[in-house]
Amino acid sequence: MTDGDERPTGSAAGHGALARVGPALGLVALILVAWELACRVLGIDPLTLPAPSRILTALWDSRAVAAGHSLTTLGETVVGFGVSVVFAVAAALAMDRSEWVRRALYPILIASQTIPIVAVAPLFVLWFGIGLLPKVIVVVVVTFFPITVALLDGLAMASRDATDLLRSMGASRSQQLLKLRVPGAMPSFFTGLRIAVTYAVVAAIFGEAVGAVDGLGIWIVLSKNLFRTDLVFGAILVTAVMTIALWLLVGLVERLVIPWHRAARTAGR
Repeated sequence: MTDGDERPTGSAAGHGALARVGPALGLVALILVAWELACRVLGIDPLTLPAPSRILTALWDSRAVAAGHSLTTLGETVVGFGVSVVFAVAAALAMDRSEWVRRALYPILIASQTIPIVAVAPLFVLWFGIGLLPKVIVVVVVTFFPITVALLDGLAMASRDATDLLRSMGASRSQQLLKLRVPGAMPSFFTGLRIAVTYAVVAAIFGEAVGAVDGLGIWIVLSKNLFRTDLVFGAILVTAVMTIALWLLVGLVERLVIPWHRAARTAGR
């Protein structure tokens, strides 16, 4: 460390990370141990509630099948989420630019969240078949709103003093947007991304359950019909791991794009 460098060492950072995730890992371990003991001591029927050890064994035995379905779901999630981000950014910028566009689109955005996916997802399959497109549409419908609203709110949080300063220096509206308002909106935008990405995997799986050839959604349905409760739980475990991984990936991108935000947040604690 150089003089005046107050950044934590690798060991200190490791202890800090362990302190953050330790309680959650400990609670999960406690739940799994209690679950395992309850299944063994009470003799619970595996068709009703399989023990964690049975779930892991079944998942390992079907690892090739699980990997294939997982890759399909991951691909649908990534494509749908990417499309959602593009449209959400465009919509947020358009609504920020024009009050008329905001008044026209915002009520539609809110109304889109009242649409029951369980009702419209079968229609997407009917209209577009059982390929990639209906799953992408379901993901977009589910994730579009939080991303758009988060970015729109972030753009509205720009400092008026900073805006007035740029305006006094002759900055155009586009320059103000790119140099001040977009960078300032990034923390809010990434918050919306983290929220939306947790919905994206579930949305893709729901779209698969309605109609698909492969994917975790259809695997869950088939396993349930075959009374393979252990594989149903296994697919749920894979879904949870995939969701957490994508959530962490968004957090990593956030650190790379706006490293100053994490430093400011840490300094404020």
